[in-house]
Amino acid sequence: MIHQTRVWRVVVVVVIGLGAILESHVQTTRTLEEEHRFYEQASAALAYGLFDEAEALAATRTNDDPSAVSIRARMLTRRGRYEEAGRLLSPVAEAHPSSEVALEYGLLLLRTGHRPEAASYLQAVLNAGAGSRWAIDLYRAGVAARALGQYRDANALLRAAVQASPRDPSLHTMWAELFLEKYNQADAVQLFREALTLDERWAPAHAGLARALANDNPPMARASADRALEIDPLLVDAHLFIAEQELGDRNPAAARRSVERAFEINPNSLEARALVAAMAYLEDRVSDFEAEIAAALTINPGYGEIYRVAGSHTARAYRFDEAVTLVRRALDVDPDNTRAYAELGMHLLRTGDEPGARKALERAFADDPFNVITFNLLGMMDSLDEFETFERDDVIVRLHRDEAPVLKEYVISLAQQALDELSARYQMNVEGPILIEVFPRHDDFAVRNIGLPGMIGALGACFGRVVTMDSPRALPPGEFNWRSTLWHEIAHVITLQMSSQRVPRWLTEGISTYEEKRARPEWGRDQVLGFARALNDGSVLPLKDLNAGFSRPDTISMAYFQASVLVEHIIERYGESALRQLVRAYADGVETEAALGRVGLNFDTLQASFDEVVEMEFGDLRRTLRPIDREPGTESTHGLDLLKRLAAEHPDNYDAQYALGVALRSAGELRSALIPLERAAGLVPQATGIDSPRGLLASIAQELGEPERAMRELGRLLEYDATSVEAVRALAGLAEEAGDETRLAFAYDRLIGIDPFDPSSHQMIGRMAMNDGEFGKAIVEFEVALAVDPVDRVAAHCDLAEAYLAVGRLDEAKRQTLAALEIAPTYERAQELLLDVVENQP
Repeated sequence: MIHQTRVWRVVVVVVIGLGAILESHVQTTRTLEEEHRFYEQASAALAYGLFDEAEALAATRTNDDPSAVSIRARMLTRRGRYEEAGRLLSPVAEAHPSSEVALEYGLLLLRTGHRPEAASYLQAVLNAGAGSRWAIDLYRAGVAARALGQYRDANALLRAAVQASPRDPSLHTMWAELFLEKYNQADAVQLFREALTLDERWAPAHAGLARALANDNPPMARASADRALEIDPLLVDAHLFIAEQELGDRNPAAARRSVERAFEINPNSLEARALVAAMAYLEDRVSDFEAEIAAALTINPGYGEIYRVAGSHTARAYRFDEAVTLVRRALDVDPDNTRAYAELGMHLLRTGDEPGARKALERAFADDPFNVITFNLLGMMDSLDEFETFERDDVIVRLHRDEAPVLKEYVISLAQQALDELSARYQMNVEGPILIEVFPRHDDFAVRNIGLPGMIGALGACFGRVVTMDSPRALPPGEFNWRSTLWHEIAHVITLQMSSQRVPRWLTEGISTYEEKRARPEWGRDQVLGFARALNDGSVLPLKDLNAGFSRPDTISMAYFQASVLVEHIIERYGESALRQLVRAYADGVETEAALGRVGLNFDTLQASFDEVVEMEFGDLRRTLRPIDREPGTESTHGLDLLKRLAAEHPDNYDAQYALGVALRSAGELRSALIPLERAAGLVPQATGIDSPRGLLASIAQELGEPERAMRELGRLLEYDATSVEAVRALAGLAEEAGDETRLAFAYDRLIGIDPFDPSSHQMIGRMAMNDGEFGKAIVEFEVALAVDPVDRVAAHCDLAEAYLAVGRLDEAKRQTLAALEIAPTYERAQELLLDVVENQP
């Protein structure tokens, strides 16, 4: 009986204890749920810019309540009242060292330069939250880990927070910002958009999305920033983003207005001060630059970021040597600034200092192996170990060892020719040597330039003393002409150096594109039709907006051509000397209005004369390209009868004539098709491609057994087309059959500009050079032909042996002859060559 009573007492005690534990757990759960609700409501108020509402929420709690203190401190921090926020946070953080107050205090200490003290608070928050299952704790721990530079932990914690609370936009936004910091734009964009799907009014997500889209889609990025400010006009980050975009488009007045608005909101914004310092530096206002530096370092003595940001914007302005100096100053202030090391590596690459770049990048990667750009750049530099280097006169050329035997002589000679001609034309001495790197993989080329794969549509880049470009093998044959690309980039060398790296993009791209056309007419005409159509639909940019056109994916292609037309107009109307004077004006740090003033121009005058000459040059073309207004009910009718009627009614309309020609050819009416296609070719002789009127006329002529006409049509097409590999190969085949050496030489020379890895062109040009007694040229072509592995290697060895023999290089001739005999011991030509070599030896 006593024993049973004791057992029941134990059971009662256990039950009471379990009940107390359960009640405590329920109370804890209820408290955490209340905290999460308060956090969500307060965060939403701040995300919407509703500070009064956030203050009202905080007022529902006691003054020492950690959640209320945290919200008030966040509002003070956003207004730049850092000391007041610190006084509010400090005592509560001491009492609650792992709470949200400790997190805010740690972030504030970090912002104001107290890194060791900040680390202790942030680590406590990280330790407390890392083992939690509550989203709010995981979120705070993730934010702390990111601030401490523990990016792997930050990623894991923020992922867990999103999984625990998948409908909280603040969690998606913070996780997206982590990805954006590590240059993972794709995941950042996805997460920002998920946040906005959850809450379209989440202004920080709009601002973050703007930064994530800035490089790929500037117009959409600007729209996102504008939407952020519609929701929260006090969002400093959005104002600064807009300022940066305006600065990149060389609109300093607009940039200044956005920065001033940011300062009205937060007079102590370090980010705003860094941007103002960058603007002062770019405008050569040295005393203002140093004043901004001093002001920022008063707030945070370790804020080397101000130099890094100035260096970043200076690099965006193509002043890479100065960017290097600025980032080194950032590292003097903050020797542990990993991002500064990473950007220093990028800037050094653009100055041609690859050993220095590698050292800086390796230091950055050791500190932060999650920076995608640093990782990519180091991988790209490892691939350069497979390159061979050649130096001659003013150029250093680096080529992949598999491509060097083919490209070496072509690249070196063409680059030097361009440097000589253009430096003489623009009356300047190039600071060399010029480093030229040619990449067989397009993504390596892209990484060399921006640290990320992509750059779709780009073929070359110039940084002043460094030129990078795609190899002809980087893209399928016919995608581009490598010779025109190299000439374009060498022209950039001239204008960048003439202007001390300060020429605006519209002028340097306009000159480079125009100089392509001036070197070889077919290099510069592939946008003529597009420009004429743009004139018809009113999408040609005003000259004041031309520079911004290079920042928009929908206008960049046409901006190149329009800029070249403008440059040609300046030369023809105002003279070569005016163009040279205009380029040199930028070296003094002036903007375009002032630069134009130095040659007696302004935007209005230039716009008027430009419009006049455009109408004279393109008026007939744009009229023939105007769309036809069809009668109602005929929109879905594509019959041959309709096309015949339209062509008859509109004899001067290119599209009507071309469409009829294509339809007649498809119907097998070849002779009839010739008439509208000839008409179309006469209306728009600049049309390019094998499917152009000239291309189709050549094809029909071949089908009709008229090779001479086919060759004539292909020749006319290639007067305007520098990339149609189909047209070039068709002309070469016809010319070879006809024994027309003039056309054959023309076709194979064109083929080398498109596909220099085709051995047939080198063999044929080499043989023609031998017939003309140009033995040196023949040797070059035959060496290249062997390097690209021709089908008939025996004949290729013999060709080269004959060329060596002609110039008395008997040992090399013998080696080539023996190589031929090793493959074909009974080949009579090789046997005879060997006898000739032996007879000619001393």
